[in-house]
Amino acid sequence: MSLLSNSLLLQGRLRHAAASAVAAAAMGRRGVATSTEEYNRRNYANNVSEYNTVFGSLTAQRRHVSRHYLLRDAYDDMMLDGVQPVRDTFHNLIVGAMKGSRLQDAFYFRDQMKEMGLQPDVNLYNFLISTCGKSKNSDAAIMLLEEMKAHGVKLKGETYICLLNALAATGRTDQVYAIVRDMTAAGLGLNKFCYAGLITAFKNKAPTTEETMTKIVEFVQQSKGWKNVERVSKDSSENIMMNVSEEELYNLPTAEYVHRRAFVYKQMTIYHVAIHACADLKSKETLEVLLDMLTKDGFTYDAFIAMQAMRCYLQCGDIDSAVKIFEEYTSSKSPPAELYVTLAEGAMIGHTPRGMQLAQETIEKMTSRNFFLNARMGTDLLLAASGEKTGGYTIANYVWDLMQNRRITPSLPAVEAYYKGLKEREIPSDDPRLMNVSRVLDNLSIRFGPRRNSNAQA
Repeated sequence: MSLLSNSLLLQGRLRHAAASAVAAAAMGRRGVATSTEEYNRRNYANNVSEYNTVFGSLTAQRRHVSRHYLLRDAYDDMMLDGVQPVRDTFHNLIVGAMKGSRLQDAFYFRDQMKEMGLQPDVNLYNFLISTCGKSKNSDAAIMLLEEMKAHGVKLKGETYICLLNALAATGRTDQVYAIVRDMTAAGLGLNKFCYAGLITAFKNKAPTTEETMTKIVEFVQQSKGWKNVERVSKDSSENIMMNVSEEELYNLPTAEYVHRRAFVYKQMTIYHVAIHACADLKSKETLEVLLDMLTKDGFTYDAFIAMQAMRCYLQCGDIDSAVKIFEEYTSSKSPPAELYVTLAEGAMIGHTPRGMQLAQETIEKMTSRNFFLNARMGTDLLLAASGEKTGGYTIANYVWDLMQNRRITPSLPAVEAYYKGLKEREIPSDDPRLMNVSRVLDNLSIRFGPRRNSNAQA
């Protein structure tokens, strides 16, 4: 059975198990009789090995089918079944919480682990600190550092880099420099992931100044002499076993693409982070300096570099330069679907006649090459197209139809924006398209509306 099938089965049976638990509690915990047949029908795991397999399946799923929110429910079922977790169980759970950026769940599992007499090791602390970075909670990362020191857990090179990048997520340049000093005092050099963290720290530091872009270029130049940081096999063996790449552990923007063939050239890590920063900060001038440096270093653009360069140009309103990057890349390499989506989405900024025309042509070209939108890409395009206030709403309708034809439902915010745009136009209330969108919106609101307004983590 596939991971997706397993998780869907789990999702349905978790609700059943939870309902059974509530019923048992309501009857005063007198031992509600449950037939063996009924128990086996709703139970998806019977022992620690089977539960670990379930947790591993949920953790291993890719982001667009992520069901990390089920980990807590599955763990509760494990407790109801009286199955005793082991250290590997908590490793699976905390890695899953990290991948889903679920900081509250990660700390809950850590606390449960301690209650059962299991002290987190340095690798688990690394995963916890990484989760702090993904959740942009630098105070929690510092708290974990103090906890490690209090329990005598020795920091590794990976730990320092996790800390550096977690603090960088909130732009705490002073604390990032303090970690660098601690690394130096411990006899560790800086590697490319450290320089990536330094760039990220200045990118996220507010307000953005002229120093920001200058520092980014300086760190790229300094990184060319980076040294290995405790690069021994034992440091990364656990990450490999848990299917956690260095890019994911350190929260790099390439994390979701690093497993894609020919999408990311790892030797250009520092350029990936720096050029991504240029796109976020809308600095075309710095981008062009970095692209020139990259070329002089003998590199050619990979898909990620091309995508971020296009995004930067489009954010700056320079459609011509973005199209030039796209054409140069596609003339020599097979482009991924994300490249088309980046160009189309960016072209719709401001909803100018030229930009909307380019966006439509790009999506049509992508479709003609048998590239299909997944839920995330379709959602991004629908959100961008739904902001069009004038015109025939052609692109929004086209993207909606492409997704409907493949029975893919966009996210709730995208459907809300699309529905609002339709309502703003003179469309009869019994129009089939409007009625269909309204039904989809109602269904999504029932399923996800309460969760969006609750304290639960996304």
